[in-house]
Amino acid sequence: MAMPDSIEGHPATKREPRDIWGAIRRGWSGRCPHCGEGRLFRSFLKPVDHCDRCNESLHHQRADDLPPYLVIFVVGHIVVGAYLMAERMVTLNSWQHLAIWTPMTIIMAVAMMQPTKGAVIGLQWANYMHGFGGQEGEAEMVRPD
Repeated sequence: MAMPDSIEGHPATKREPRDIWGAIRRGWSGRCPHCGEGRLFRSFLKPVDHCDRCNESLHHQRADDLPPYLVIFVVGHIVVGAYLMAERMVTLNSWQHLAIWTPMTIIMAVAMMQPTKGAVIGLQWANYMHGFGGQEGEAEMVRPD
């Protein structure tokens, strides 16, 4: 498929394709999506501004709401499926269900949040999204309504 000459007034540029799955895997493991060696996070969910190994700029990432959405989607399906299976196999009262499923849901959600955010940042980097393409102002481009 040929690249268009321009998209909504922006000239088309030919970019080197990046390894999407490798970048997602490196982000999932908390490493820089570019080099895979530097740390991606300075605290639980705060990404570093620049990779300390390859100096890749990461300050403009925009993971926003996608990681929590994905975590809720996955954890919800696992917990509801496990709950329904347990309900068929054993008889538990409401307090027992509460004691089992509430901590399981919280632990799974917290455990998945940072890797999921890292994977989303890796996906953005691999697809040149939100400033990862090297063009100034790229993250600020918003389509007017």
